[in-house]
Amino acid sequence: MNSPPSPSPARWFKLRRTRFGEPCLKTYTLESVDLLRRARVAFQNGRTLKEVFRLTQLEAVVRFLEEHECDFVEALARDLHKPRFETVLSELTVVKNEARHAINNLKKWMKPQYMEKNLSTTMDECLVVSEPLGVVFIIGTWCSPIQMCLVPLVGAIAAGNCAIIGPSECTAHTAALLHRLIPFYLDNECFHVILSGVNDLPKVVELKFDHVFFSGNREDGSRIAQAAARTLTPVTLILSGKNPCYVDQQCEIATTAQRIAWARFHNAGQSLVAPDYVLCHADVKAQLVEALKYYLMQFYGCDPRESCSYGRMVNLELFNRTRDMLWRSGKVVVGGQVIEAEKYIAPTILTEVTETDAIMQKEICGPVLPCSDCKQYG
Repeated sequence: MNSPPSPSPARWFKLRRTRFGEPCLKTYTLESVDLLRRARVAFQNGRTLKEVFRLTQLEAVVRFLEEHECDFVEALARDLHKPRFETVLSELTVVKNEARHAINNLKKWMKPQYMEKNLSTTMDECLVVSEPLGVVFIIGTWCSPIQMCLVPLVGAIAAGNCAIIGPSECTAHTAALLHRLIPFYLDNECFHVILSGVNDLPKVVELKFDHVFFSGNREDGSRIAQAAARTLTPVTLILSGKNPCYVDQQCEIATTAQRIAWARFHNAGQSLVAPDYVLCHADVKAQLVEALKYYLMQFYGCDPRESCSYGRMVNLELFNRTRDMLWRSGKVVVGGQVIEAEKYIAPTILTEVTETDAIMQKEICGPVLPCSDCKQYG
């Protein structure tokens, strides 16, 4: 369904803009209170209810990403050493496709859905009307800082909500770019960006939003959920964890290894949904490890450190955590090199890993892939 032409925001709304190049500073709780108040007033005044408003904001999201693609590529290169093709493919294109899908389907989504009647409702008109919740708080993770901030924002806009976005402090350049540029494209009363450390976020959540969307690790997610529970605020959590892959004798090993290697070592292994470890049938373990070696060579060359397609750890805390788990677990068959000054950990494959090894106790979130056969676990 094609969307109707939408007028420019300047024509329909008086938007208050911040100055381009304004310094990006931490947002304190009192400022967050004021931003929440402004967003709630805008929502209560019905600012987000019209289809034309939602279309205008969704189109602004697409335009925002298209006009500043180079800026986002540079910011993610500084934060994560992320190559251009990864930024465009896994961050910008994902968000733009989500926004275009919402634009093309918004009219249908906003229509009431007529429901089948039963004996007790024969004389009634039965329909379901979708109504916005209010003001939502979107807390993005550092491993996909654009996607995990803006994809939920697209949903919030399409549903007619106001939103406050909290990008991760770990990807400081990307967070600063969102903070600086979003006021130039989206309505300044309905949509805001705050810059808070992870330890400050529970205090912000307690300000009482209508919904909280969080992506990140389990420890931080637990704290956010507890803070939201104090005000009975519903929460959506996207959390990391131990995501195993199982490979049996029937798998086509080359294709399997290619897909596992890409998914595990994309973004230097920093992903909430990457394969965390591999369990395989004993008969195919050696073949699988060799295939993984081959595809790592294809992806990153003889020296991944010199590859423009390979990233770095986001900060020294995560680097040290991953390095310590690597050194205390299993046997290295590929990679294992680390350079602290560059936050570099080579793509690494481990074998002879046991259930009690450090790397099997927590999510890895780094470029290390334990590979074990099922016999090791009985």
